[in-house]
Amino acid sequence: MNTKYIHGTTGEEQRRLSVLNDLINEASLRELALRGGECILDVGSGLGQFTRAMARVAGPGARVVGVERDPKQLTEAIQLAERAGEGALVDLRAGDALALPLREDEWGGFDVAHARFVLEHVTDPLGVVRGMVRAVRPGGRIVLEDDDHDVIRLWPDPPGFQQLWQAYSRTYDRLGNDAYVGRRLVALLHEAGAVPKRNTWIFFGSCQGNPTFDALAANIIHILAGARDTVLAQAFLNSDYFDAGMASLEFWRRRPDAALWYSICWAEGIAP
Repeated sequence: MNTKYIHGTTGEEQRRLSVLNDLINEASLRELALRGGECILDVGSGLGQFTRAMARVAGPGARVVGVERDPKQLTEAIQLAERAGEGALVDLRAGDALALPLREDEWGGFDVAHARFVLEHVTDPLGVVRGMVRAVRPGGRIVLEDDDHDVIRLWPDPPGFQQLWQAYSRTYDRLGNDAYVGRRLVALLHEAGAVPKRNTWIFFGSCQGNPTFDALAANIIHILAGARDTVLAQAFLNSDYFDAGMASLEFWRRRPDAALWYSICWAEGIAP
């Protein structure tokens, strides 16, 4: 796949993703509303935490295949599954979202194809969704979860944050990716040949005093810190302005009235 994952695959990034899974998986499972026994394809399965969560909810008779292109993430996902005693719970495979590693007899056989935080990082999101539509049976579901970086709100607004976030978001376009793909999910389903059925938001925010706030605030800070070199290389901000914005975020994080609003875009369609 001709793409670049802006956040990289360092140990710190793996830890960020693991904590993020803990924060949002329950809400994603609630929206997914599995009935049990489904055959599920998870495209861009990452650390496999949500892949395994879907398998647990789907229960006996379920079959879950996770596809991940990054070897570091796949290795970590397999190790996490084995340490949890769930090595046999899911089938984790190396593969590309644009060339899904499915056997001939698997195409058109899945009940659900799911992708989360994948389409924003690829140069051909429509190609990915077309593959997902092809993978499910007639009447099967295609479920997309992704970002629209324009919906974030922090209050009180940390000085310099808006410019910092905009510079970070603009790097997606320079890399051939789309920081605002969330607003396109229904259109992508339609263009890929699926019949759109539902769209919604998954709230992803908190405020000071809530047990989740510090982890969610840290997630935003770590995202930006990890993208520092890329942002500076594109000359959208100089290093002094970037670092001042990060210091402002750290100060905001400790405010007793700090609040964060963000939502994950969700859309699902049915294969014809």
